[in-house]
Amino acid sequence: MKTMWKEIPRDPTRGQWAALYVTINSEGAIVLSRLTHDRLGAPKAYQLFFDPVNNRIGLKPSALAGKHAYPAGPRGPHGGKVIRAFRLLKDCSLSIPETLQFFDAEIDHEGILILDLRTARISPRAARHREKRKLKVAGAKLTDT
Repeated sequence: MKTMWKEIPRDPTRGQWAALYVTINSEGAIVLSRLTHDRLGAPKAYQLFFDPVNNRIGLKPSALAGKHAYPAGPRGPHGGKVIRAFRLLKDCSLSIPETLQFFDAEIDHEGILILDLRTARISPRAARHREKRKLKVAGAKLTDT
């Protein structure tokens, strides 16, 4: 019997944490994965910018002692970082009802992380969390009656 091997190509998609991962929630917490933070040079803080014409947020690495520096605090056990940017939401009149994920986040030639609000979508993880919470509440109501 002749063997007929067929080579199976490897899927070119990268794992979840191999790409830039950035989210923002309704409280203004911007969460960066460790990889994203490292690609920006692992700074202690960031300066925040907003482009109202293009509806984009910019994060520029900064020293912690910088004039308008927002500290990058720890987030989770795997090296993620969080920037508390509630003032960005208030000063720029941004309304973020759900946690948004920036699937097309990029670092420009000046080293600024560009987050486009026009193309951001509800984070799949946040959507799953919301659905689980609805099921728990519905289950509790069924058992209470």
